[in-house]
Amino acid sequence: MSTPNTAESATTAAPTKTYNLRNPMPLSAAQEAEVKQMFYKRVRSHCADEIKAFAQCAVNRTVTATWLCRSERLAMNGCMLEHAKPEEEDRAREEWFATHGERRRKKEEEARRVEARREEVIRLMREDQERQKAAAAAAAASK
Repeated sequence: MSTPNTAESATTAAPTKTYNLRNPMPLSAAQEAEVKQMFYKRVRSHCADEIKAFAQCAVNRTVTATWLCRSERLAMNGCMLEHAKPEEEDRAREEWFATHGERRRKKEEEARRVEARREEVIRLMREDQERQKAAAAAAAASK
């Protein structure tokens, strides 16, 4: 009877873990929404002329815009379908990851400013309370 080679079985049993370099970490629902916003913004920027032409055609029209602006609508939708590809979404995701640090710094700076303002308001309120107590004490002493 032959015994299995333990070195071979150890290397074949443990698969190597692969990482998706385009999406290095899972995103929360809010982060995915930010990526989608960037994606739609990119698509709209590619199709700005078509969107503007449809919007100009649809001005002061309601239901009739459906058939009166058909060619503009089809051109706009065709452009958006042409540019709304997974590759464009990947580029938006890459842009989100590239600017993630900058957005985090802005949020932290805003939180610091809010906290500083909150502390200032609390200090002013305490000073006002002390002033009111002093005025009440002076009024009571003068009676």
